[in-house]
Amino acid sequence: MAGKYKSVYFCSNCGGESSKWLGKCPACGEWNTFVEEVVKKESTAQAAAKGKSPMSLVETNGKSKPTLIENVETTDEVRYDTACGEFNRVLGGGLVPGSMVLIGGEPGIGKSTLVLQVVLNIVGKKTLYVSGEESLKQLKMRAERLGTYNNKQCFFVSENSLEEIFVHIKNVEPELVIIDSIQTISTEAVESSPGSVSQVRECAASILRYAKESNVPVLVIGHITKDGTIAGPKILEHIVDTVLQFEGDQHYMYRILRAIKNRFGSTSEIGIFEMMGSGLREVTNPSEMLLSEHTQNLSGTAIGAMMEGVRPFLIEVQSLVSTAAYGTPQRSATGYDTRRLNMLLAVLEKRVGFKLAQKDVFLNIAGGIRVNDPALDLAIISSVLSSNMDIPLDPHTCLAGEVGLSGEIRPVNRIEQRIMEAEKLGFKRIIIPNFKNLDLKGTKIKVETANTVADAFKMLLG
Repeated sequence: MAGKYKSVYFCSNCGGESSKWLGKCPACGEWNTFVEEVVKKESTAQAAAKGKSPMSLVETNGKSKPTLIENVETTDEVRYDTACGEFNRVLGGGLVPGSMVLIGGEPGIGKSTLVLQVVLNIVGKKTLYVSGEESLKQLKMRAERLGTYNNKQCFFVSENSLEEIFVHIKNVEPELVIIDSIQTISTEAVESSPGSVSQVRECAASILRYAKESNVPVLVIGHITKDGTIAGPKILEHIVDTVLQFEGDQHYMYRILRAIKNRFGSTSEIGIFEMMGSGLREVTNPSEMLLSEHTQNLSGTAIGAMMEGVRPFLIEVQSLVSTAAYGTPQRSATGYDTRRLNMLLAVLEKRVGFKLAQKDVFLNIAGGIRVNDPALDLAIISSVLSSNMDIPLDPHTCLAGEVGLSGEIRPVNRIEQRIMEAEKLGFKRIIIPNFKNLDLKGTKIKVETANTVADAFKMLLG
């Protein structure tokens, strides 16, 4: 029996295989990622021992044949409506039949709640929900917490064996399958524990084969590692058609669903949800959620017009500048890159003349989300200036512009959408960089352009 098995080392990052342990993976270059697994010997070695060549295994009467691209017939793509506008937006319009969608996120972020809420509201689709982590009683309690649901043909089963899952699929004949989660599923074809590289790869490949052959969409929930990437080999992300990332701070109520990979739509769309006691609520206007209503003007606050993919929204930037109490100034940013904040502070000191070297600077992006749009630079330095001088800015003015190292304000993309979003929310003025051929017909908001940071400060402070 011992001769039927062998030890193989797999890279936990990319899935690369080696007969011995290696410190550095030659495929992806990562260090200390090889793990040992016991697997059965390859069946191809037995076929080679019998003298069979790969060509001898080819069936000449196969169904698939090479076809010219002009002879390929196309039809209109029919998608499943998930009854969730934000989920449909990220998918590109709905679930594509035969697709395999992977949803990843931190523990407790709400992945299972999101998927369960979606499948319970899909109308007219027989659904099979396979849970490898929770019992049926736990799923029942969560469903009751979510309230009423419209899908009366949603079947649940708690199972970890891939072979048994396919038996349930054959008996139920569902139109949609959910696997929660891929790391808990194992197959008898691989002699290793659930969640290992070989198990995840083999199970994902089998599920993908079923989705393509039966034309049934499959939603798969996956764990993530401590650095935020999907757990398991990178080949898992290459197998599936769509990779969705569900993220957000557990201390805040807002969650963002973004597409990292999408073969059937754009990866620029995001969906925003609010976590409530009765489940996730769709946030159709994210700008209102990220802007606070102040009864009095406060210094250190500025409003920036940013883009998340192709979706514009306004966000509040808060800064606090104070004298360094212990001699060494602190630089702290929540929801923003600290290195870029240091660069902007250096521009303020070198190009504009504000002495901030001996002052603490704290930056916070309201709403608990993380942003990386360069167009937020102008709002950030304006909020820092406002806090340093203790002068409140006009609450009806928003800003959009990238700040260069020489103090110039550089153009940003989709400026028309930013202006329209500011006008829709009732802002009276927006300060942007200089643009050529800017179409402002029909806009009532006052648009002012600035070439440098100093010019923008003169407009803000009058």
